[in-house]
Amino acid sequence: MPKSTDIIIIGGGIIGAATGYYLSRAGYRVQLIEKGYLCAGSTGRCIGGIRQQFTSEGSIKLMLESVRHFSDMKEELGIDVHWHPGGYLFLAHSPEKQEAFLANIAVQQGFGLKDVRWVDAYQAGQIAPGLNIDGLLGGSYCPSDGQAYPFAVVNGYAEKIKSLGGIVNTFTEVTAILQSGGRVQGVKTVAGAEYQADIVINAAGPWAREVGLMAGIEVPVEPERHEALITEGVDYLNIPMLVDYRADGGYFQQFRHNGQFIGCYSPIPNVPGHSTASSYEFLQEMPKRMLKLVPALGPVKVLRQWSGSYENTPDGNPILDRSPLDGFYVIAGMCGHGFMLGPAIGRMAADFIKNGAKEPPVAEFALERDFSSQEAMK
Repeated sequence: MPKSTDIIIIGGGIIGAATGYYLSRAGYRVQLIEKGYLCAGSTGRCIGGIRQQFTSEGSIKLMLESVRHFSDMKEELGIDVHWHPGGYLFLAHSPEKQEAFLANIAVQQGFGLKDVRWVDAYQAGQIAPGLNIDGLLGGSYCPSDGQAYPFAVVNGYAEKIKSLGGIVNTFTEVTAILQSGGRVQGVKTVAGAEYQADIVINAAGPWAREVGLMAGIEVPVEPERHEALITEGVDYLNIPMLVDYRADGGYFQQFRHNGQFIGCYSPIPNVPGHSTASSYEFLQEMPKRMLKLVPALGPVKVLRQWSGSYENTPDGNPILDRSPLDGFYVIAGMCGHGFMLGPAIGRMAADFIKNGAKEPPVAEFALERDFSSQEAMK
């Protein structure tokens, strides 16, 4: 006999785990199914940054909520997730970038992000000890942005799901979405096991399109490879996340809990697909970009590099919506922001499902939207 729960969630990253936690807390019996280990996809390969410096009302308010969740997570989940409000500093080396950041700051302050501010080059150097301020005009700085450890966050959510009566299956690959009469019935796994539920959630991240096709639903999510590296641990330097949008820039931060630097940059051109191969080019290039900003990092050794996937949508906004198949939901396409958005998106998704709403909670997150007319979440 197939085993039955209230809700099945496909995907054991931050989106699936957070959504499962909030649904479990609302009284649903949840089954979280992950084809690898928890955090095997995008979440476990991200660099752990959490920022509120977005440019639209919806995204700013979502991130204000997410930061509140991260701040309370140690007490709520009973696990130290290494939350640290170390800040983000976006660097402006041109008048055009300065003008854009000043406009962004006005929007962010207007929607409740009160501690974001413009700093001049000298102030930026005080905030980030050792920062090379040659040619720097200043930056957008928010001290309440921060960092957390993805594996601890997801494992914390998963343990809570289990403590609330749910099930977490790892190394369990879903191969079919069971349905009848236009309604979802459950899932089937590669081992032939069938699990029944009236609601199935596609939170499969870079594999959201493939999971959607199992249900006959087109999910417009495409993976794109991004590489990262991490260094040995050194004394904590109290440098915030540094973000340099120049063509030869990148972004990196230092973990407070172990002193390691972690960083990446966006590839040009992009590298589409599921590949998680690493390149020698990145291993050569990323340290140069870090040293350009903080020359004192020269003696610090790189320990390893890896790659993971951004799960992109055509317009740069996530998907959080029901699908044409009754009971089948899609929460995916976080476009590189999944870890930081996860707590707020998970809470929003749980409320959406619990309330049985017909329309998505954010119009820009609709599954079947006009992708050509939307403004991307940045």
